[in-house]
Amino acid sequence: MPAIVSEVLEGSIAQELEIQSGDEILSIDDMKMQDMIDYNFMCKSDFLTLEIKKTNGEIEVIELEKDYDEDLGIVFESAVFDRVKPCLNHCIFCFVDQQPKGLRETLYIKDDDYRLSYLQGTYITLTNLKDEDKERIKRMHLGPFYVSVHTTNPELRVKMLRNPNAGKALENLKWFRKNKIPFHAQIVLCPGYNDGAELERTLSDLAELKNTVLSVAIVPVGITQFRAEASASVGNLKNDTKIYEGGEKGLKQVDKKCAIETLDIASKFKRVCCSDEFFILAEREIPPAKYYGNFCQLDDGVGALRMLEDDFKSRELPKTLKTPLKMSFASSYAAKNTFEKIAKKLNKIKNLTVTVNPVKSLYWGQDITVAGLITTDDLIRTVKDLDCDIVVIPSVMLRPYSEDFLDGKTLTYVKEQTGKEFQVVKDIYSFKETSEYLKSLS
Repeated sequence: MPAIVSEVLEGSIAQELEIQSGDEILSIDDMKMQDMIDYNFMCKSDFLTLEIKKTNGEIEVIELEKDYDEDLGIVFESAVFDRVKPCLNHCIFCFVDQQPKGLRETLYIKDDDYRLSYLQGTYITLTNLKDEDKERIKRMHLGPFYVSVHTTNPELRVKMLRNPNAGKALENLKWFRKNKIPFHAQIVLCPGYNDGAELERTLSDLAELKNTVLSVAIVPVGITQFRAEASASVGNLKNDTKIYEGGEKGLKQVDKKCAIETLDIASKFKRVCCSDEFFILAEREIPPAKYYGNFCQLDDGVGALRMLEDDFKSRELPKTLKTPLKMSFASSYAAKNTFEKIAKKLNKIKNLTVTVNPVKSLYWGQDITVAGLITTDDLIRTVKDLDCDIVVIPSVMLRPYSEDFLDGKTLTYVKEQTGKEFQVVKDIYSFKETSEYLKSLS
């Protein structure tokens, strides 16, 4: 994808230069750009020459003077301007492969691009990392990266990722250590594969890399009711190494026993945190904020509930509302206990009645309990008969900057089907938006 301008920020240099949405930046100082990494590096200058292809096809060359660190104010359609590096793995636990047909096209994209990891925090496996990639990472001293490690046992990693290059993970991570390239590690825990002794081995290997490892997040494998169909589509793949023949033992959900064991193993190591689901499954309290350090892997559900609880405690709430209001939190089952604690305190506000109504996932299967995978039909079924004036949902249910759910239907559709009003909370780790809404009614 070329460097196409998506948006020009108000009051920016780009706006003064009359750069518009749809224009293409061909080069900066006669140099082509691969991605936003090149763009950011090239823009660190007092003088620039931009070559721009306008939407009408005309080529325009602009010379400009600016402060060294001043941003041009251009937002691009994509963070990479050439082909996104695709995922070459066939992981036994891949969630993308467990999806049915008919969802948004973007949900089927499997990238494994170190540039997106650096720029946007996506996870990479390093199985497609080439020597020229390493040279660029070293030369530009890029990082931190987010690496899906899963296991440092070479044979086991080849089996789990179903890629002969997967066994080089520890070798690559040691290269990171040698070149002072920091990274965050992720482990998707699959009972019977990389748990127990194998998990302890992985965490011990990562500990030897010392402060190159900024954090380690352990998350439970997600299994949908569509897995059997998805497994059949990749189970017969073969290559010369005979690792794609299928027949591996079936995946199992993390249960209470496994969750307790995992929490106990993780507690032996520094900078290792388990996602919220482990504490819920183990029936243990969500730990205090100090457990999560800098909350480095919030998007993986590591510390999200703790951050929300602590933020709620810091908010000033009204003592009474002018008129009666009935509010429902349509939460995920994973967040049910946290919202019940919040609701208990909110119900002390005069004229306010709050209920918690977690959304059961009939679409994916009852083992999927996170808000980001809730579909319109499941949400409608949960809230349509509720006696409430407003339903509060987190923005992760929707595609960013839109009203679209992952099944392609919209929030407007949900409103029509339920007759309910909705508050979509943009910052899911904060109670600020809901508290300000309640204050406006006091």
